[in-house]
Order: sequence, then C-alpha cells, then structure tokens
Amino acid sequence: MFKKIMDFFKNNKSIQKPQPLNKKVPSSIRDNSKSIRKGELGEYKINIQLDQLPKDCKYLSDLLVSNSKSRTGYSQIDHLVISPYGLFVIETKNYSGEIKGKRDDKNWFVNNKFKMFNPLRQNYGHVKAIENITQSYKKLNFISMISFTMRCRFSIDPELRKISSNELIVYDVELSEFIGRKLIRLAVEYPEPFLNNEDIIHIYNLLVKANIVDLKIRVEHVEKASGKKGDRESLG
Repeated sequence: MFKKIMDFFKNNKSIQKPQPLNKKVPSSIRDNSKSIRKGELGEYKINIQLDQLPKDCKYLSDLLVSNSKSRTGYSQIDHLVISPYGLFVIETKNYSGEIKGKRDDKNWFVNNKFKMFNPLRQNYGHVKAIENITQSYKKLNFISMISFTMRCRFSIDPELRKISSNELIVYDVELSEFIGRKLIRLAVEYPEPFLNNEDIIHIYNLLVKANIVDLKIRVEHVEKASGKKGDRESLG
C-alpha cells in the first residue's frame, strides 16, 4: 500500500471515473446566473483533482444524507474520498479575498467584512452524518478538508495547513497533493490500513444507498439552507 501511495506522486496515469450522482438541481430548472456557472466550474475542477488519486481510493460527489442535527434535516457533502487509511470529507468554498479565522471561532471572515460560519464546524456536522452511516466500522479515521479557490489568501491557524492535522484548509488546485501526502503520513503511522478493498467497496455502496436523489427533497433542502442570511453555511 505504501508503495502505491508513493507511486501516486511519480505517475498519475491511473484515472478513476466517479460514480455519477444527481446534481443538486438539474439544469432544466437552474437559472443561468454567473454564480451557478462558477459553482459548476469549481466542482469540475475538484473532480479533476480527485481523478488523480490512487486507484484503490474511491470518491463520491454531491451526497445528500439524513442528519437529524441539521436544521434542514439533511447534510450535503460536496465530495467524499474513501481510502484504505480513512475517509476524507471535503467542503468546497467559492470565496474571493482574505479568509480569516481560528479553528475554534464560531465565525470566520472574508476580507474582514463578510461573516461566514466556521467551515470546520460545518464540516464536522458532515463528518458526523457520514459516521452515522458507517457506524459498523468502529475504527474509521476521518479527515476534514475545506477547499478554497486560488482567489483566496489564508489568515488562519498555521496548524490547519500542516499535514499532521486531521482538519486541513487547502486550495482546490492542491487537493490531490494534500490527500496524497496525508495518505503517505498515515501509511507510515499505521503499518496496516484500516480498510481493505472489500471494505472500501462496501462503504462506497452504503453511501450510494444513503444518498437522497429525490429532487423535491433536494430543492427543499437548498431553499431552507439558503433562507437564513448570515448563518446559511451552518445548515447543511
């Protein structure tokens, strides 16, 4: 396994195509706003990054799962990577400017002006929702990752950029690099992986089964999550 991870940095020719899942809102009812086009481009860029992961990793995008702790009753996970050494739960952000905040702050700020709910707290809720689905696996390792575009600059806790942390703030273009480095570190720390290929496939199938594809539920979730200004990032 360690050799496979090392080969990840030498040769990224093994490309794994993701399992297609329903989009948040189908194109037939989307508007043509600039923000949505940017969102779709951002998702495409992330998928390109995740396509470069070692072939024994599997990933899913745009999962909507039940979460009784969320105000909407659901959590929407942008991307999730299942690897032999843990699950990477990825939240993507499309901001521009200085991102400022500490790990334990309730809110972070964009350009010292606009308030956003601490994305690590938001993603913690996502991690717990996935943990509930995969609870039959008692020793799962979860890594929370928040991905920002290159239009941002970080003024955050330095620890959140260190590969030793299980909470990481990264740029979208370095996502696969950080995951690869984290896998190498975990392979050194743990000689035996937590999950074999059969486990990875089983967890993948569990998550596909848990994913809510009902369009009405998805639209209602987006509407509820967008309805409370200033705290919308905390809702799912």
